[in-house]
Amino acid sequence: MGAFIRAISYNLPVCTFTNEDFFLQFPDSRINSVNLSKIGVKQRHIALEGELASDLAVKSAERLFVEHNVNPAEIDFLLFCAQEFDYFTPSTACTIQHRLKLPSHCGALDFNLGCSGFVYGLSLAKGLIESVGLKNILLLTSSTLTRKLHPKDASLRYLFGDAACATLISNASEVDGEIGQFVFGTDGAGAEKIIVKDGGARNLITNESYTEISNEYGNITSKAYMDMKGPAVFSFSIKIVPKIIADTLEKNQMHIKDIDLFIFHQANLFIIDTIRKKLNLSENKVFNYMETVGNTVSSSIPIALYEAMKQDKAKKGDSVVLVGFGVGLSWAATIIKL
Repeated sequence: MGAFIRAISYNLPVCTFTNEDFFLQFPDSRINSVNLSKIGVKQRHIALEGELASDLAVKSAERLFVEHNVNPAEIDFLLFCAQEFDYFTPSTACTIQHRLKLPSHCGALDFNLGCSGFVYGLSLAKGLIESVGLKNILLLTSSTLTRKLHPKDASLRYLFGDAACATLISNASEVDGEIGQFVFGTDGAGAEKIIVKDGGARNLITNESYTEISNEYGNITSKAYMDMKGPAVFSFSIKIVPKIIADTLEKNQMHIKDIDLFIFHQANLFIIDTIRKKLNLSENKVFNYMETVGNTVSSSIPIALYEAMKQDKAKKGDSVVLVGFGVGLSWAATIIKL
């Protein structure tokens, strides 16, 4: 008995931040319309004040229940992937279980991952189905990372958007497409390439946490906000992703010509297009969906997969490679059969 993706729904905050808004906020930025076209984002959705990652996640799950006629009583386990949790304790997954009125026999687990979080979540769901015998796993990925972007940091403000996605993973019959084998990786030595340094147990928030730091490009952040070394992340991405794909194909005993579609973490269009060219893939083999939502961290892959299926770019019977990579540094990939 395997596991397959049965349904996907997602939720976006109502507030938007367009490229026009960006240029009004940063009129003196070195970033221009040509730069933004390379990044591939024209609009992002921003969580309202007081709208938490868990709130977006709950809305995405409620949408999934309605759009796909899913009974909450069917859910055996809830996985909540985020980087922003409601409390130090209890687990936010526990409070989401109550808010969604999931059954009391339902397990609930938080896990903290960013860009690779969706693929990691698929592997956890597949493991629960295949090793424990559960039937229906609800994977919620959610991010309100824009709260951790310094208001003066133009380099990140144009890139990220907030979103949540609900994915139902169920046990597969012989006729269902299955989630394949996984490849994982971690390079913790690169953790500071994408980091919020202060605010956790190691570095508590102090007045110094808000001291502004300017880099060589004139972008401003502080230790209380996210710091991303853009060139280093680019180098990491184009170096590691081709190897991830080669390893994933080998582990699943497939060849690159057997793959109908590739969906990468929607880091930005320039990174994805560089990877595509390195792999000698045609444009129609790679599906992107970031123009109106931005980089939505752990929700970027399932949102793109939802839209690919909606637009008939990914069809029943297709083999699709999913690759997540980023904060950690961490990465994960798998092949799904639709």
